[in-house]
Amino acid sequence: MNASAGAPAMVPRPSRIRRVTRESAETFTLELATDDVAPFAPGQFNMLYVFGVGEAAISLSGDPARPDTLVHTTRAVGTVTRAMQCLRRGAALGVRGPFGTGWPLAEARGKDVVLIAGGIGLAPLRPVLYAIVAGRREFGRVTLLYGARGPEDVLYGRELERWRDRGAITVAVTLDHATRGWVGDVGVVTTLVPRASFDPTNVVALLCGPEIMMRFAAQALAARGVPDERIFVSLERNMKCALGWCGHCQLGPAFVCKDGPVFPYARVQRLLTVREL
Repeated sequence: MNASAGAPAMVPRPSRIRRVTRESAETFTLELATDDVAPFAPGQFNMLYVFGVGEAAISLSGDPARPDTLVHTTRAVGTVTRAMQCLRRGAALGVRGPFGTGWPLAEARGKDVVLIAGGIGLAPLRPVLYAIVAGRREFGRVTLLYGARGPEDVLYGRELERWRDRGAITVAVTLDHATRGWVGDVGVVTTLVPRASFDPTNVVALLCGPEIMMRFAAQALAARGVPDERIFVSLERNMKCALGWCGHCQLGPAFVCKDGPVFPYARVQRLLTVREL
């Protein structure tokens, strides 16, 4: 469900921070309580407004079966998100949304699913994992390939271990830089693709992370025989208004906020290679 494209969609709904979780030095998760329940699809985003500072587009990273609790994981990289990082339990935030397109869960039913995430790109994919685990029998083999800078940057570690231990999904994590005690893979996440177990003729691939990572991951999937139309990417380019009015997130003929942020890779593949577009 998308927020209306009219004037009400520009008015933030009040919410309160229920919990703040420090994921790493720069990354944190806000859990918001709201009485104005707006169901969301995995892959959609909200605009979060810090009063007196401004607003930012943040993907929803919670359980879509619990729309009364809004969960957002983000990094403190700009004026608004740095202000968010300083907020504590009970503080007020404004919320607009949900906006945008979601991941193609309906298309993925009955197929293998490969999720490839880089860094904080795991956050927009987390609602997909919740939905898949809740309806596990509707999907084939489910594999998460996740790349992080170091062990301290791995998001939702306990949750991933729980899903893996229960046999719900296969989880493979690789680090850019290993530390003492790390016994897993080292290297970029695309190096995990050749070893992943899936049927390239019956798979849906969901990618989220830096654009260069997604381009190389798509190439690695293509080398395995996965068609471009079965690959989907999430782009979060400089979204400001969420309604396609301001033009900040324009990508060729598309506006990321209203035409995305989830796109079929076949639609944006050429656009992502155009410098400064």
